[in-house]
Amino acid sequence: MNKEFEKGLLLAGFGSFWWGFFGVIYFKYVAFIGHIELVIHRCLWTTFTLIVTSFFFSKWNIFFKLIKNKFNLFYLFISGILIFINWGVWIYAIATNRIIDASFGYFIMPILSVLLGYIFFKEKLNKKRIFSIILVLVSIIFLTLLSIKSLPWVGLIVAFSWGFYNLVRKKINVDTDVGLLIESLFILPIALIIFSMIVSNGYNDFKLSNPPMMLLIFLAGPMTVLPLFLYVKGVELCGLGPAGMIFYITPTFQFLLGYFYYNEPFSIIKLVSFIFIWIAVIIYLKDLHETD
Repeated sequence: MNKEFEKGLLLAGFGSFWWGFFGVIYFKYVAFIGHIELVIHRCLWTTFTLIVTSFFFSKWNIFFKLIKNKFNLFYLFISGILIFINWGVWIYAIATNRIIDASFGYFIMPILSVLLGYIFFKEKLNKKRIFSIILVLVSIIFLTLLSIKSLPWVGLIVAFSWGFYNLVRKKINVDTDVGLLIESLFILPIALIIFSMIVSNGYNDFKLSNPPMMLLIFLAGPMTVLPLFLYVKGVELCGLGPAGMIFYITPTFQFLLGYFYYNEPFSIIKLVSFIFIWIAVIIYLKDLHETD
């Protein structure tokens, strides 16, 4: 195992851990401002952070080249809507004690991506991956039929929005951070309009009279961008397969925090459905390891 590969594993692992642990702790801590305002600030300060990093890493040539391509802009507009939905539902889950349901989405997302790859890119499926997909579908159907109230719809939206987001981004293959900046700029007008409505009604917690609170909320930007940089750099150094396996650190820590630290309810029905998911994940990871 060479040093570059080891460094890639370390970076992808830390990025995944950041998402699953620090990300949950931070967004849960600031959720008292309300999930709508928090989503808006995540959009605003992610955009600001990416503008700063684009200057720091001299990415503006790539940026201007991208925006001249109408094909890329169209797909980045679609992916921008998808990432906005993903952020919104995930923060809603954090704020309403549904972290376990959100982790459900991130557990099934890679397997969902395999199915989407087969449908849209004609990627080949072997028996193990087909079985993993079937187990995921069985888990979803099981929850739907036996307990509508406990159906983790937030997890399903998280999974499908992130899965289709990756699908769209794969169509254009652009720099992750520059692509995210353009997506954020598409979302920015919506975020500004909603934020102005929040301010005009006096519901905003982000106020010039409270600098510590402003700083705390501003961190929503770096808390989004930094783990992304770490994970993407890890993928570059160790490859998509190993990084994909490491990504499961994210939903694992989300689940552990939701159940053991935030004491979220976890019914027998959800336990059975998660067992199906975990079996599917083990089969998928084993197959991924064998084919890499």
